[in-house]
Amino acid sequence: MSTIILHHYDVSPYSEKLRALFGYTNMAWQSSITEEMPPRRKLKPLAGNYGRIPVAQIGADIFCDSNLICSELSRITAKPELALEGCSADVNDFVRRVEGDIFFACVMAGSTNKLHRRILKSVGIKGFARLLIDRLNMSRKAKIKMVSMLDANKIALRFLEELEGRLVNDFLFGSQPNIADFSAYHCIWFMRDLGGRNVVKNYPRTLIWLDTIKAMGEGERDEINPQQALDIAKHGTPREITVEDVQSDYLGKAVSIAPNDYRLDATVGILVGESDQRWIIARENSNVDRVHVHFPKAGFELTLV
Repeated sequence: MSTIILHHYDVSPYSEKLRALFGYTNMAWQSSITEEMPPRRKLKPLAGNYGRIPVAQIGADIFCDSNLICSELSRITAKPELALEGCSADVNDFVRRVEGDIFFACVMAGSTNKLHRRILKSVGIKGFARLLIDRLNMSRKAKIKMVSMLDANKIALRFLEELEGRLVNDFLFGSQPNIADFSAYHCIWFMRDLGGRNVVKNYPRTLIWLDTIKAMGEGERDEINPQQALDIAKHGTPREITVEDVQSDYLGKAVSIAPNDYRLDATVGILVGESDQRWIIARENSNVDRVHVHFPKAGFELTLV
């Protein structure tokens, strides 16, 4: 099997969720750094108009959405606790709640001058202006109500208090980590490590938990450039569609798949697989020949073209 490639950038919180998981599983992976905002021209041949980061790639198979990528990591590492479908209803409820208002609140609470200076140094004045415009447009076009700046700090502090209360063991749901720990970790990482918010130090058990996950590292990271990732896809073959991935009346038809909350741009392709948890579409272009793009059903919508 090909080495997993993560298309990401340094200050992406959901990318940090995956990087931490690579550390926990001590995985070898390839890092392809992409732009902080669309359009991502080298990524578009792989994932179409999908506008979120991270995106994962295994040969000519492309995986969109961090929870779907976690499902792939769970399969590769034989660790069911790293996928939502391998965990209890309580864990699933916690993760879904964290990835709603809590995530956006922590990102806003961590958007400090320290973070802005870091991004400005990385992308320059024009790039920083483009990034701000992109994020404003994303909020304006979202189908969900975004957290206000006034509420963000309150929600983030309540979340820290919740974590402190939960951490009676080493991790949120016991003595071993599961997907809930990594879904919560990247929210607090964004506040403390990127935003420099010292408030985390007021929650000692949460601080130990945060540093424990961070100390796991990020696995065996090997840098490649975006063109190399395209070449890997072009010389690869999408994996075989399994029996459980053929449960659809729309197989063989052109469809579009898009998030149903924010960054709503749709990716178009031919539906070649559908299971209870995901859709798989085939896309072809001269850059990569044929790829299969995997989307979760949760949080996404499919329409016939």
